[in-house]
Amino acid sequence: MASRLTLPRLLLARKNAFPLWCMVRIGQIFRSVMPFSTDGVDNRAISNRMPGMLSYNEVLPKRIIILDGEPYEVLSAWVFRKQQRKPVNQTKLRNLKTGSMAEHTFHVSDKAEEAEVETRTAKFIYSRNGEWFFHEENNPSKRFSLPDATVGDAGKFLTPNTEVDMLWFDDEPIQVHVPVKMDLKVTDAPPNTRGNTAQGGDKVVTLETGATLTVPMFIKEGDVVRINTETGEYVERV
Repeated sequence: MASRLTLPRLLLARKNAFPLWCMVRIGQIFRSVMPFSTDGVDNRAISNRMPGMLSYNEVLPKRIIILDGEPYEVLSAWVFRKQQRKPVNQTKLRNLKTGSMAEHTFHVSDKAEEAEVETRTAKFIYSRNGEWFFHEENNPSKRFSLPDATVGDAGKFLTPNTEVDMLWFDDEPIQVHVPVKMDLKVTDAPPNTRGNTAQGGDKVVTLETGATLTVPMFIKEGDVVRINTETGEYVERV
């Protein structure tokens, strides 16, 4: 395999064929077009990769970026090329402060600032009139609240004193991560119709939080069921 062309080898190979001024000019051109130095390190790529900045194709799902001064979570990303044009990254974003959705296209030359967020453990207290109240893990006097839009659908599975992971941005809570699996008691379940248990089938029950859930026909009042809070689906009877 041929060895990588480096500046010293190029100059050495041409030292008898060109005068000194040509050799100097060759060196200048070499440095301007080659992204690596004489030791093979991609210095130009390193200088262009600023701390906390993402290239257009690094804006991927679950990343949190700053757009127009607001924190957004990347929900989906699709990198593609239109005909002979340069590739783009078509993304769907959710504003972590307002809950509003947005679409944004990142081009090859674009950079996105990655948000500096901090994760802290908190405890859920209660919800009222569309507000969800929490306190810091070891300091019940430090209370704060989040709106429905920020907590999301997973909030309906929260019970008092449940520990959650809270994301903070600019010293403000912006997102809550509910445990993926929650065990909740069934407080109301319609009776089984004779023969349905053996044949299978589903029914809708009410949980201790007031949320409703589709479960197998054999689930009855008083049972404890496990829920996947990300999908909102029944997992198993505990």
